[in-house]
Amino acid sequence: MNGLMGNALRLTVLIGESDVWHHRPLYTEIVHRAHQAGLAGASVFRGIEGFGASSLIHTQRLLSLSEDLPVAIVIVDTEEKIRDFLPRLDELVREGLVTLESCEVVRHAGRREAR
Repeated sequence: MNGLMGNALRLTVLIGESDVWHHRPLYTEIVHRAHQAGLAGASVFRGIEGFGASSLIHTQRLLSLSEDLPVAIVIVDTEEKIRDFLPRLDELVREGLVTLESCEVVRHAGRREAR
């Protein structure tokens, strides 16, 4: 999918790395649902340290050995498509943070196919 330009909405979902949906990482389920919904793209970023509503600090530092590092799933598309996708997150995200921010897309291009 190419051609997303101009005003858009950025959906960010912050969860724990150990969060699962039916024995599958929750971030994987969110990305696959975004793909099925035809959204422009989704990326998953693993944090090295953070805390959320529980106020427990999760860190990658060697002596702490946390198994629940923060994960951010970022999805950008038109406002209409992002808002249509939000109900799909309701059943998935029980703990975490979901935010929306207006953004401007200045380039959205896929790789060219090798010939």
